[in-house]
Amino acid sequence: MNAPFAVKPSMTAQRLQAASAIASASVGNVGVGFDILGHCIAGASDRADVRRIDTPIVRIASIQGCVDVLPTDAAQNTAGAALMALRKALGLQHGFELTLHKGIALGSGMGGSAASCVAALVAANALLERPLPRESLYGFALEGEAVASGGRHGDNVGPMLMGGLVLATRDRLVRLPVPASWHCALVHPHVVLETRKARAALAGDYALGEFVAQSANLALVLAGCWRGDAELVREGLKDVLVEPRRAPLVPNFARVKQAALDHKALGASISGGGPSVFGWFEHRAEAEAAADAMRGAFAEAGLDSDTFVSPVDGPAASLVPTADAGECA
Repeated sequence: MNAPFAVKPSMTAQRLQAASAIASASVGNVGVGFDILGHCIAGASDRADVRRIDTPIVRIASIQGCVDVLPTDAAQNTAGAALMALRKALGLQHGFELTLHKGIALGSGMGGSAASCVAALVAANALLERPLPRESLYGFALEGEAVASGGRHGDNVGPMLMGGLVLATRDRLVRLPVPASWHCALVHPHVVLETRKARAALAGDYALGEFVAQSANLALVLAGCWRGDAELVREGLKDVLVEPRRAPLVPNFARVKQAALDHKALGASISGGGPSVFGWFEHRAEAEAAADAMRGAFAEAGLDSDTFVSPVDGPAASLVPTADAGECA
């Protein structure tokens, strides 16, 4: 696991008044780890510019980029709510002004709401007199995520904070080792699937046998990652619990998934609440070939899409110089 994040002493001594941070997109659930397992991917991110202000409030100055219809009321915004929770917990006498630059589309299954609140927390943390360890920001990120999804689940915010593949329980983040050669192909079709709608599809009864099978598959994936054993992951990366109920919400899902499997995927499923679809591969070349084939399968349904190929061990949120926002993904 990475060492806890901390601002360099020289930065702290200067008492920064403003900071910017980016948080990369993520693959939530990773198929078999509903609400508790996720990993980051390189290639798409949100940026938060945070300024320290004397007024003891959280104020959202503007929202820019590919999404500009989000609430500017801090309590109704994932990033705003996360910073409000931070202020309250630490008893801060000062406030924060926040500008968000959205580079991840909402309703994409790529953790767009989570990325905003994590980027805001990392930037705001750099402005504290005593910045907190990275893990200590987790609870505040969960508060922000709850605004968008209605629940405190960490499968997106956890890996964004820590980087790589992370097991995110209610109170703990565990970064899991993954071979550097393993890559993810993620394809985002240009259609919106709201998180709350995706979660509503899961209502109903479940058989005990489904839980047993899913638990076994999750155990195989975790063991395979720890051991660097691709065959264990290949055996376990099969979502028998959630995917069957959400698959009808993703256009041409069966064909997209099969395209990944046809290109030697260790497994493939819906990323987060969808509609993005991901696959894991032992090598980058396989992931790149699969991404093209998966994009083609979405095209069969009349949908254009964006493709991303990234190490499974993707980047954690980080401080960056202020810069222009990128294109929406």
